[in-house]
Amino acid sequence: MVDFLYTLLGIGSDSLTWWQMSIRAVVVFIAALLIMRIGNKRIFGKHTAFDIVLGIIYGSILSRAITGNSPFWPTLAAALTLVLLHRFFAFLAYNTSGFFGPLIKGSPVCLIKDGEIQEDELQKHNLTEKDLQEALRVGGVTEVKDVAYGCLERSGDISIVKKDS
Repeated sequence: MVDFLYTLLGIGSDSLTWWQMSIRAVVVFIAALLIMRIGNKRIFGKHTAFDIVLGIIYGSILSRAITGNSPFWPTLAAALTLVLLHRFFAFLAYNTSGFFGPLIKGSPVCLIKDGEIQEDELQKHNLTEKDLQEALRVGGVTEVKDVAYGCLERSGDISIVKKDS
């Protein structure tokens, strides 16, 4: 049975056939879904740098399992290790106070405060007033003076909180 599985996946062979690579793709796809379920919903949902880095490395590692550039089972184990590391870091960021959460996930930055644009923060984060105008439109606001707070969030989105009428 093990020999059949190794032949099917091309484990131990010098080159993979098209059908071995296709079977690897199916196995890796199913394994990737199972591994992601071990993680949590926010891995690809929030799009912070913390999440994006995992996505890039995860995809790179799994592609090696499909193409045979790395050993099959150890490559899947490395992908699982990354997802578990992501989950552990997210746990630490949530359960510890201090610098770890902001270090891993980042911190929001106030770009507009009480209707006043914080020019130094715009410049520090390479944002233009056109970027702010777009965020205002998305937030349903036409004038900066109508904004209580406008923040550059950890995800890179700009959120707008309107002043009370």
